[in-house]
Amino acid sequence: MHPSITAVVLAAGKGTRMKSARAKVLHEVFFRPMLHHVLHTVQEAGIDRCAVIVGHQRQEVLGVLEGFPISPVVQEEQLGTGHAVLCAETACAQTDLVMILCGDTPLLQAATLRAMIAAHQGQRAQLTLMTTLLDQPFGYGRILSDGHGAVLAIVEEKDASDEQRRIREINAGVYLVDRAFLFAALRQVGVDNSQGEVYLTDIVAIANRQGLTVHKFTHPEAIDVLGVNSRIELAQAHATLQRRHNRSLMLAGVTLLAPETTLIAPDCQVGQDTVVEGGVTLSGGAVVGANCRIGSGGVLHACRIDQGTTIGANSVLEHCSIAAGSVIAPLTGQKGN
Repeated sequence: MHPSITAVVLAAGKGTRMKSARAKVLHEVFFRPMLHHVLHTVQEAGIDRCAVIVGHQRQEVLGVLEGFPISPVVQEEQLGTGHAVLCAETACAQTDLVMILCGDTPLLQAATLRAMIAAHQGQRAQLTLMTTLLDQPFGYGRILSDGHGAVLAIVEEKDASDEQRRIREINAGVYLVDRAFLFAALRQVGVDNSQGEVYLTDIVAIANRQGLTVHKFTHPEAIDVLGVNSRIELAQAHATLQRRHNRSLMLAGVTLLAPETTLIAPDCQVGQDTVVEGGVTLSGGAVVGANCRIGSGGVLHACRIDQGTTIGANSVLEHCSIAAGSVIAPLTGQKGN
């Protein structure tokens, strides 16, 4: 019998490095708030219970959560990640395991979470944490391991020694933990650190002191598991999701002549043998049938394009239906005398 899992998604922070008046998890990445990507990944991984910790701009964050089967949990004061998870204790009462994730990781994939769950069960661990390797690990918690590779503790950047800061293996911020241990451990965590906060990472050292099994799940693709903390990382995440989606379309039989410049929202459909030229944007649930051609620079929003249609270059179409076999002339600029 599979153990029951509740996901706890941390979405209460401000995200000061975004230099924005909006909460970080509300920023859009590839047509959706980044928090939506995390929640879709949780659902795809087969985790049916989910609690979302809200705090900063909670009304706005709760507003974008409508339609998701989640339990909202309010963190009244920003007292650290450990305190945020403690706030979700009641929401996790009916579960065996708790998976903790951050709401700013839109590139995390369901297959990664499923593999982590399988590894946790295979190792009979009480605590599994996800790690990855970075050439420039500045700012991340470092993984302290013994000579056999077992995890001893996580040390945060501000609390690390010069030697510890040279460690390349970092904490990816995703945990799978036995529920009873998790909340008992968090009640033991102090605030004796440079931030004066309840660090979630301290549960690793507590598990070791109790002789429990701490397993390390190392993910090879760092970009998949790292949070988005700046506008630069926002653009990188958008490009990665765009690339993944375009790859899936091409594998399904759609020709993209310049995929790096083609932006097709995940709620759109494109039929087989359709050719999409460069610089095209499809959004708003647009449906394009088979054997169509969309000219370069075309912008289609909430349209239905039936099969065999040719849309000329630079066409801008919104909220319309185009019959099968139609030809839409290119939109050409007007030259003055």
